[in-house]
Amino acid sequence: MDLQEMSDRIEITDVLIRYTRAIDTFDWDRLDTVFVPDARIDYTESGGIDGAYPQVKPWLAEVLPAFFRKLMHTLGQVAVDLQGDEARVTAYFHNPMTMDDGAGGEKVVELGGLYHHTMIRTPDGWRSRELREEVVWRRNI
Repeated sequence: MDLQEMSDRIEITDVLIRYTRAIDTFDWDRLDTVFVPDARIDYTESGGIDGAYPQVKPWLAEVLPAFFRKLMHTLGQVAVDLQGDEARVTAYFHNPMTMDDGAGGEKVVELGGLYHHTMIRTPDGWRSRELREEVVWRRNI
């Protein structure tokens, strides 16, 4: 592995971290540093939408805070297949979230699965051109 590949892998991992931090903190504008403007995002396996980034970003801002109080992603086993200025990236995720339990308290719901990204090198660094969320398991949903 040469220095460029090591650098690319670190930058790609940073994109994944920016994504989860943006979602967890409801910092929707941070997603602009994750996705290219015409990215495709598919959340259908978790009950969400499949669409272009300009459609998905406001949907996230409306739906996630309406249902969930706190989110806390954990990422693991990041696999990066670099091919020039494109990369296929798969990362395990675990996402516990708190929501209203209907009785004045909170309950924890969880999703576990894989994020499948196609990333490209841009003048602003690596960005996701496509994200597909694959749900492997769920709890309390």
